[in-house]
Parts: sequence; structure tokens; C-alpha cells
Amino acid sequence: MNVYTAVKRMVVGRRLTNAQLSETLLPKRLALPVFASDALSSVAYAPDEILITLSLAGMAGFMFSWEIAVVVAIVVGVVVMSYRQTVHAYPNGGGDYEVASANLGRYAGLAVASSLLVDYVLTVAVSVSAGVINAKAMLPFLDGYEALTAVIVIIFLTLMNLRGVRESGTAFAIPTYVFMFSMLGMIAIGLFRILVLDQPLRSETADLIVVPPEGSPEFVGWAMAAIILRAFSSGAAALTGVEAISNGVPAFKPPKSRNAATVLGLLGALAITMLLGIVALANLTNVHLIDELTGTHYVNAAGETIHSAAHTVTGQLARVVFLDWFEPGFYIVLTATMLILFLAANTAFNGFPSLASLLAKDGFLPRQLHTRGDRLAYSNGILMLSGGAILLVVVFDASVTALIQLYVVGVFLSFTLGQIGMIRHWTRALKTERDRKSRRTMFRSRIINTVGAVSTGAVLIVVLISKFTHGAYLAVVAMAVMFLLMLAISNHYRAVHEEVALTHESDRALPSRVRGVVLVQRVDLPTARAIAFARAARSTTLSAVTVAVDDEEVESILDDWENEDFGIPLKVIASPYREITGPFIRYVSELRTENPRDVVIVYIPEFVVGHWWEGILHNQTALLIRTRLHFMPGVMVTSVPYQLKSSGKAKAAAHKASQPRLR
Repeated sequence: MNVYTAVKRMVVGRRLTNAQLSETLLPKRLALPVFASDALSSVAYAPDEILITLSLAGMAGFMFSWEIAVVVAIVVGVVVMSYRQTVHAYPNGGGDYEVASANLGRYAGLAVASSLLVDYVLTVAVSVSAGVINAKAMLPFLDGYEALTAVIVIIFLTLMNLRGVRESGTAFAIPTYVFMFSMLGMIAIGLFRILVLDQPLRSETADLIVVPPEGSPEFVGWAMAAIILRAFSSGAAALTGVEAISNGVPAFKPPKSRNAATVLGLLGALAITMLLGIVALANLTNVHLIDELTGTHYVNAAGETIHSAAHTVTGQLARVVFLDWFEPGFYIVLTATMLILFLAANTAFNGFPSLASLLAKDGFLPRQLHTRGDRLAYSNGILMLSGGAILLVVVFDASVTALIQLYVVGVFLSFTLGQIGMIRHWTRALKTERDRKSRRTMFRSRIINTVGAVSTGAVLIVVLISKFTHGAYLAVVAMAVMFLLMLAISNHYRAVHEEVALTHESDRALPSRVRGVVLVQRVDLPTARAIAFARAARSTTLSAVTVAVDDEEVESILDDWENEDFGIPLKVIASPYREITGPFIRYVSELRTENPRDVVIVYIPEFVVGHWWEGILHNQTALLIRTRLHFMPGVMVTSVPYQLKSSGKAKAAAHKASQPRLR
């Protein structure tokens, strides 16, 4: 085992065979943290984004926070119910992509796929960046290093997911459950202290007055509607991650559809409870946030202006609920929130590779993305997602407020098209179904999906209108580019398939002659082996060719050739400009033009080396010639390897790696 393999085994783990795929399937207790962490974690930053956006209207804007939260919660419930129909109807995974492709056509499926792929990348960038922002409440030294910290976290998540879905789920289950119980506990204790014990809990920003940016219009009429709609679209981030379960149904243990539907139900109940609970508690404790980027600021009781933003909603609530009553609770909530925001990206690390695998299988992405890695995870998809997320984090400096403007558009486009596809699915099924009980079930499902399509379609319009000029146009452009790229890849694969397909008109006639040519650069053991191999192939004609770059060297080659008596002629090609590749290529081309039905086989001796630096010192001319000949029709290139002593260790390592392991 070489150093690379040893490090890979240590980081990723031992390889798994195809027969062990069933061992990686997830029970419900692990599927919840794997697939629901994104949607659950959004309650940690969705309330922040609602309040930050409402701060553009000053203190009057915060009056509408609970109404917005209620509407978002209703949409979450509708979407969860809609997707429960999807996982039962399409249990093979693929989610909205499969639904839209099957019922609305190829272009609708590609629109869904492109939007989801972009949104998954944004999920990782937004979740990890939000986690870093929350971490600063406990770790102030992270200030100024947000982007670097986010990149490190993404790399860690990548390595964990390369170890496999089940293993990453096991590692992330405990933090996810701690977050759920600590958040529910904070909400319950906070409401109990305020409503039952009548304790006046006030957040650290309760006495600060929020002043909107200078020159802002009054919070009435269209200005009020615009701010409320924009706040709603930011809060709609709470819905992200729901679609990942429908994409990942194959990862569940049997019965797959029922288990996926159960996890969806749990996800919906938890997300709605947490979102409404946090917003209610934020209203009761008078949490006020500002948007530093727009010029919104605080004014304290002394009339002093404060431009720096306060802690997050979760940070302020944990402080006011626990710090004077049960101090460890404060650190538990903040630590769990930080971890869940980091782990929320794990939903995308499962959704993106699965979707990319389906797209690769259908010919819309490179086929390498369909291949599972050593741990039966889609490694190439994981690495692609990681690279895209790191790029976004660096470009936007891990700013959640900047990244959130690009967010949500894609997921609501996929929601809407997926639900429209489900309506058509049930309509088609009803035309052939005669059983009354089944028809009642289908009618009910169609009604649910219709409500889902109308709701998500309305939200999509709101998001596009309210966020388009604030950065959402970048997400739309990215989706369009992804759509066109996948279409181009599909067209390429189709064209190649048609070009290489066997037909009755295909020319299957044998070549009239096979002409063998051995490239000779010196007379030595590799050349002798290439000649022996060429003679064993019994070509119609066989000749050896050397290019005269140096007169003295050619004389030496000719003398050695005559002494060895290989039994075949050696042709010397003149090269007045001391070039090997060009004259040799022209010679082979001339052999082809003499008779187009002839086939030319070129034998090239090559060294097999054991070190990377030896590869730089050898085989460069052979590589150039082989590359050029590959573009010449009717020419076959055969590399004849000669193993140098340095290749012994590499050979032994390769042999050892190929042997079956005893378990």
C-alpha cells in the first residue's frame, strides 16, 4: 500500500463492495438528521432574515413579524403534505426532477434540475456561513476570519460525506437531536417564564430603537407591501431541504416510501413548531435586528447611534432565557445551533450527488457523476458541490445577508414545477383507475398537490419580484447557464451515440492489408521487445522507421541494427529541421493514402517508470506521436511497455491492491 492509498483509507475508510450497499441504507432515526437538518436549521436564521428585512421600515416593521411567520409556517405545512404524495408516487428517488420529466417533459425536468443544483450549492454556502455568524457569539476571535472558517468547515463536511451516507448520518445524529431538544426546551422555558411565571424577560436589544436608512420611504402603501413581501421571501428559506427527502428515497430502509413520508411528517411538525416558537418568543422579548449593509442603525436611551448589529435572534433568546437561570443552557443552545447550521449543509451533500447521479445516468451531466466511490457514496458529486460552495463563500465573504438574496428562487421553482407535474400524474392515473377507494385517494392527493402548486407558485412570484434586483438575478443566470450546459452535454452524448451506433449499412469489411510500423529511436531492449511483438502480430508488411535528427546518432543506429539482424528493414526519414514528430506523422499518413482500405499499426516502445519525476524524463516524444496519430483514421497505435527496475515497487503495490481481502 503506497502513501496515497494509506492516507485515503485513513480518511475515507475501507472500500465497500456493491453487495454491501444495503448496509448503507438509513433507518428513520438516522434519516431525520441526514435529510432534515437543512430545513430544521433554517429556523435558526430564517427569523433573523425576517427581522433584518423588516428593520428597513424602522420599529413599525417588527409588528408584522408574527404574521409573516404564520404564513411561512402554513406554506411549510402545505409543501410537506404535497411531498408526502410525491414520495409514495415516485419511490425511486429523483423527486421533482423525475416528476417534472415524466409529466411535463424534458425541458421542465431540466429546469427543475438546474434550479435544484444551484440551490444545493447555495444551501451549503448559506448554512455554513450562518453557522460561522452564530459561532462568533461564543468565539469572538472568529471576527474577520468568517470566510476562512467557513471553507474549513466545508472541507470537513466533504471528508465526512466521502466516508458514506450512513457514517456521516451517525456522526451528525447527536448534534441534530441536541439542537432539536435544546431549541424546543428554550422555547418552552421562555414561554413558561413569560406567560405562566409572568417574568419580564427582555432581550439585549429591547430598549434600542431601530432607525431606517436615511431617505427611506414611509412604511405605507407600496413601500410597506414591498418590505413585507421581501421579508416573507427571506423567511421562506425555512422551506429549503424538504425536497431532499424526495430525492433521497432510495437511501431509506424498506419500506422506503413509508419511512420517507414519516420523516417528512416529523420534519414539518418540528420546523413549524420551532419557527413559530422562536418568532413568538422574539416578539415577547422585543428582539430587534438591523441590516448594517443598508444603513439601518440603533439609537440607545442616551441618544447615541449604534451601527454594529447585535447577536442573532437565537443568541439573544438563549441569553435572556438561560443566562440568569441556567447558564449551561445558553452554551448548549448556541453550540447546538452553530453545529446544526454547519450540519444543515449535509442535506445538500446527500441531495446534490443523488440528483447529479440521476442526471448523469440520463445523459445530462458527465457520466463520472453516476459512479459510486470507495464508500458507495457519489464521490464526484460531493467534490463538485464542495468546490462550488467554497467558491461562493470566498466571493461573498461568508455573508449570510448577501447570499440569502440568491437563495430560495431555485427551490421554489422546483417546488412549483414538481407540484404541477404531480397534478398531471394523478389526472393521468384517474383516467385508467376504476377502483373507488383508489380513486378517492388519488382525488385527495391531487387536491393536496393543487394547493401546493398554487402556494409555491405564488411564493415563487413573490420571491422573484422582491429579490430580483437584490441579487436573485444572479441565481436565475446561474440556473440558465446550468440549463444550457446540461442541454449541450445531452446533445453531445446523443450525437456521439448516433455516430457510433451499428447499422445495417455499417462498413464491416476487413482491411485489405495491415501495415506494421515500429518506431525506432535507439537500438535497445525496449525496441527489441516492440519488434518481437510486431512480428508476432503477423502484419501483411512490417518495417521499422527512425527519424534522422543527428547524423552521428543515425550512423550508430544503422550499425547496431545491422549487427542485431532483426529480420526487418529499417527506413531512415530525413529531418532537416531536427524534428521527430512531424516527419514520422507524414510518413504514416503517406502509407494511408496509398490505399484507404489499408490499416496501419504503429508500435511505440515506452518505459514504465516507478516515480513521477521519471515520467518527465521519458516517453515525451512517444506521447506526442501517439496523441497526433489518434486523430488519423485507419491508424492504430500500440504502446509496447518496458518495465524499468524502479517500477518494481509500483508493480508490487498494484498487485497487492488487486488481491481480494479477507474480512
